[in-house]
Amino acid sequence: MIFLVVGTQEPFDRLVKAMDDWAGKTGNKDIYGQISRASYLPANFEYTDFIAPEQFNEKFQSADIIVGHAGMGTIIQALQHYKPIIVMPRLSRYHETRNDHQYSTAKSLGRLGYVKDVYSEEELFAALDEIKSIKPSDPIGESASQSLLKYISDFINS
Repeated sequence: MIFLVVGTQEPFDRLVKAMDDWAGKTGNKDIYGQISRASYLPANFEYTDFIAPEQFNEKFQSADIIVGHAGMGTIIQALQHYKPIIVMPRLSRYHETRNDHQYSTAKSLGRLGYVKDVYSEEELFAALDEIKSIKPSDPIGESASQSLLKYISDFINS
């Protein structure tokens, strides 16, 4: 199952519509979306606007892959649970966000191999068409590493 996650703060119609178009073209209906207050409502997969945390975690755990906005909460959860993730950042030029912080997040984490970053419907379709080749990054822990904590402590105390 593909779990589409757009966060809870703002709708992300461009991503929801792109996923719906792909589902319609490919016939892949094994998608569940958390779409916030989207104006665009999908015709080709199940969705909800908001989802209770327990149900969200259940969907996240059962998903084969996560597709989402480039929100850090979603990305960190994918990394913690060893889930492959495709991210499409919200972009200010489409009035999806106030600035392009998600673009920077997606670009940086994509370059490091933590996420599969896409920036257009065409790139999303190409990634979804090759979904089996997208592998999860090494999982991360729920807290900072001891070496990082020591580095910060040494920096503060110097």
